[in-house]
Amino acid sequence: MDIADRKKLLLERRAELTGHLDRIEHQLDQTPNKDLEDQASERQGDEVLEALGQTELHEVQRIDAALGRIAGGTYGICVQCGEDISEARLALLPDTPLCKTCAR
Repeated sequence: MDIADRKKLLLERRAELTGHLDRIEHQLDQTPNKDLEDQASERQGDEVLEALGQTELHEVQRIDAALGRIAGGTYGICVQCGEDISEARLALLPDTPLCKTCAR
């Protein structure tokens, strides 16, 4: 896969994540229910949404860093050792900054 295809894939995933993050934020901003039992259930759901949102936000940050490496011409090069990251690893983890060896 060439760099343009990787960039397109990363941008599509970023758009998907940011759309989902917007929906999570909207849901968390809703007025709480007045019933105490419902509030407890909603709070548990909110905690799950917040954790999911944090995970997705970290993925967006990794994608942004990968897009920066693409722009800088260093995408596919391990940021730690400077060796090439294998195509198989990039296919599996397109936002990875590390080769298999350094990721261990």
